[in-house]
Amino acid sequence: MVKVCEDVYWVGAVDWSERDFHNFETHRGLTYNSYLVTGEKTALIDGVKHKFVQEHVRKVGEIVDLKNLDYLIVNHVEPDHSSGVPEIVKKANPTVVCSRRGKEGLEYYYGCEGWDFKVVRTGDRIDLGNLTLTFIETPMLHWPDSMMTWLEERKVLFSMDGFGQHIASSERFDDELGVDEAVRWAKVYYANILMPFSKNFLRTLEKMKELKVNPEIIAPSHGVIWRNPDRIIREYVRWANFESEKKAVIVYDTMWHSTEKLAMAIAEGIASKGVRVRVFHVRRDAWADIMAEILDAKAICIGSPTMHGTVFPPVAGFLTYMKGLRPKNKIATAFSSYGWGVGAYEELMEFLRDMDFEVTEGIKVRYRPNEEELEVARNLGERVGEMVASSVS
Repeated sequence: MVKVCEDVYWVGAVDWSERDFHNFETHRGLTYNSYLVTGEKTALIDGVKHKFVQEHVRKVGEIVDLKNLDYLIVNHVEPDHSSGVPEIVKKANPTVVCSRRGKEGLEYYYGCEGWDFKVVRTGDRIDLGNLTLTFIETPMLHWPDSMMTWLEERKVLFSMDGFGQHIASSERFDDELGVDEAVRWAKVYYANILMPFSKNFLRTLEKMKELKVNPEIIAPSHGVIWRNPDRIIREYVRWANFESEKKAVIVYDTMWHSTEKLAMAIAEGIASKGVRVRVFHVRRDAWADIMAEILDAKAICIGSPTMHGTVFPPVAGFLTYMKGLRPKNKIATAFSSYGWGVGAYEELMEFLRDMDFEVTEGIKVRYRPNEEELEVARNLGERVGEMVASSVS
């Protein structure tokens, strides 16, 4: 239990051992944040994953008698937040507050027989006596049921998955962890969870302005709590608008090092133009980390050997992952090696065009690249570097 501010307590759980969140590699674990608001009436905002529910009950019980809990706010029904909710309802029988789609989701997951529901929409309020909760629907940020909760008198925004990070730590606040460090983890989270919904975030920001929601604290459901909300809001606006840095990302896999040699030559060419380069191997580097770099890179170079006339399977898997996250505003090219069939290169180029990137002609070589072909790869890198440099001031 940690006091966030007057009348607000963190009563969540830290999952130190979790390393995978539906294919999002969580190097440092994660948290399931829940918050108790203690007005004249009490409200518990969000649950925890079921395996932590007894810890959750204990923490809430250190502050209030669970039987006196008036409201349980469910901002999002994904099981990492809601699978502990039935146990809370069983013990406390509170009024469960959620969006219309949230109610549907809870009923699908848990049946909810006998639950006392209160369905809310954007702008609806709940009076806790001396405190007021206002709700903001945020559909597809990142599920249809998602919403945020605003505690007006304490200037706290309970932002659900928005502004979150997947990191387990003993620190509960951004300034304790280090604001730059918190932003770094928030960037990884945004790139792998929220990037496809960037337009929805910008619409949510407009709703916040209309409702005069100007948080001094942002309390997400994963990671640390922001006591520097302006910083993370600025970063979100930049990410949501796909603002690019003077940077290129090279992503590749290789069988007998031929494609790898091309990757290194291209990287050399890009760097020679004063553009930062990040190089990733899809079987050795976490895809979540790769996508965090792609989020604000201006250029992507994808490389694959040809296997059985098509893209090497690990690269194909990464491309599927990236396609779902829908990065935008990128220059792109492809490179490939082959033995007796050139299928990978053509497929890569078609994929990049389908992503609506600005595609420039790449390179394919047979077997191992010779010095002349490596020079062509360096020239390709120089061309990409020049395009990036001229596009990003």
